[in-house]
Amino acid sequence: MALPFDPIDEAARQWGQRWDGVPQMHAVTTLMRTHQIVLRHLDELLKPHGLTFARYEALVLLTFSSQGSLPLGKMGERLQVHPTSVTSIVQRLDAAGLVVRRKHPQDGRTVLAEITPAGRAVVEAATKDLVGADFGLGSLEPSKLREISELMRPIRKAAGDF
Repeated sequence: MALPFDPIDEAARQWGQRWDGVPQMHAVTTLMRTHQIVLRHLDELLKPHGLTFARYEALVLLTFSSQGSLPLGKMGERLQVHPTSVTSIVQRLDAAGLVVRRKHPQDGRTVLAEITPAGRAVVEAATKDLVGADFGLGSLEPSKLREISELMRPIRKAAGDF
């Protein structure tokens, strides 16, 4: 049930009575809440495909790779997640028949994840659903979407994303 007031605005009001940093607190709380809302919506859209957004991102990454496969370490770097998270994601995708794990032909210590035809089909169907739902951001105009991306760029750059 919707509240009759914005709880983040109220938290910022109370925060300001005790501490500095109200704009930062308000922005980060808004960002985190929005992340929760969007991720929940995306996961609901992906559930019929047997995916979470994290697994979908991994499949898309493999789809974009020239050979349809990547070492797990490189996947972690590109997805910007911990190696154990990549291992878990790939294990679940493998169990679902959407990827296979193979030994690297030149480096026996390295494991490759390779997308299967079933994985490619799931990516296509899931992407159609996500695009059809505007990735959960349909309430924003395209210019506002670009603005959000540009506003977040310095934070990502400072964190070493690129």
